[in-house]
Amino acid sequence: MSSTTTVGQETQAAILEAEHWSAHNYKPLPVVLSKGEGCFVWDVDGNRYLDMLSAYSALNQGHRHPAILEALHEQAGRITLTSRAFHNDRMGPFLHALCEATGFEKALPMNTGAEAVETALKAARKWGYTVKGVPDGRAEIIACENNFHGRTTTIVGFSTEAQYRHGFGPFTPGFKIIPYGDSAALEDAITENTVGFLVEPIQGEGGVIVPPEGYLARCAEICAEHDVLLINDEIQTGLGRTGQLFCGDWDGTRGDILIVGKALGGGVYPVSGILADAEVMDVFTPGDHGSTFGGNPLGAAVGSASLRVILDERLSDRARELGDWFMERLRAIDSPHVEEIRGRGLMVGVVIRETSATARPFCEALMERGILAKETHHQVIRFAPPLVVTHEILEEALESIEPVVRGEGVELP
Repeated sequence: MSSTTTVGQETQAAILEAEHWSAHNYKPLPVVLSKGEGCFVWDVDGNRYLDMLSAYSALNQGHRHPAILEALHEQAGRITLTSRAFHNDRMGPFLHALCEATGFEKALPMNTGAEAVETALKAARKWGYTVKGVPDGRAEIIACENNFHGRTTTIVGFSTEAQYRHGFGPFTPGFKIIPYGDSAALEDAITENTVGFLVEPIQGEGGVIVPPEGYLARCAEICAEHDVLLINDEIQTGLGRTGQLFCGDWDGTRGDILIVGKALGGGVYPVSGILADAEVMDVFTPGDHGSTFGGNPLGAAVGSASLRVILDERLSDRARELGDWFMERLRAIDSPHVEEIRGRGLMVGVVIRETSATARPFCEALMERGILAKETHHQVIRFAPPLVVTHEILEEALESIEPVVRGEGVELP
């Protein structure tokens, strides 16, 4: 890694322009990226950084993976968009491969993660009315405290983060909130009108919170006993990130509805969707749901290539092996500022003590040493490099990470 980075006039000018013309709905680190390759990115001033965020796990295959770019370019030279008013020759093979990889009978393609979550909610509700027999307008879906499933008005309505909700009501009814990681609370919350339980196998935006061992397996049992759909949101945790193809595999369950996104687009194109068996998916009829871009030939070609890279390069195995070693090394750092190291695979959270500072100044100090990570939930540094990262690259990165975690070069209050 670079020992130090320099901020030049190009960076300053680019940030000023963006801040002037953009809505202020993000607070990014003061770096302006212009190039990416594999695990590394470069800013407009020529500084190189190790990407330890992977665009919130959308870049599991790394920046500009050759096989994904080849699929993108080849398809762009043929046809890019048809809408679902017509068939295209790329969607069928893509969904076929996705169903074979996940074990589900059918898939419904969308674009963004939030769209996929909304699709899952609609599927669960309509299944509740048409299959389970819940009275019209009475369907309930259970979600967890500290959840993050997207930014639509429906989704933020069942968030427990005050800022996500403030100013955006009124909200959609029909959601019930329970503590995360508490399967007994799930069972207590279920009623005859409950149609689904929406859950993240690990809460990523919530601070890389890992539930107790066996939690998802027990939730799957409870849902099956009460005729409730288990809806696994694997947008961030899926496709190799946690050391299995899907994080639910650690507990032996991918749920009744599986939500996928982010890395399915290989970092070059938004691709998402839900997977379920026919009993659930067949509740949709023509006109019930759709997307102009969902299942488009360019996205389907990219999604097919992105999935192949994850499977062919065994990125799940790499995440598991390197993640175990990396967390062990982080736990060995003697720092008065660290409360806990938690995670699974290459989804790792370093929890900073509130008595020390927030995680933000630690991320800023890492940036100055050539490491790009981002704070989440104020106190957590999230480390989630592309899964193509090597042991050697992480070993070198630790030379910069260790002193920062100990507080060197960090502006503490």
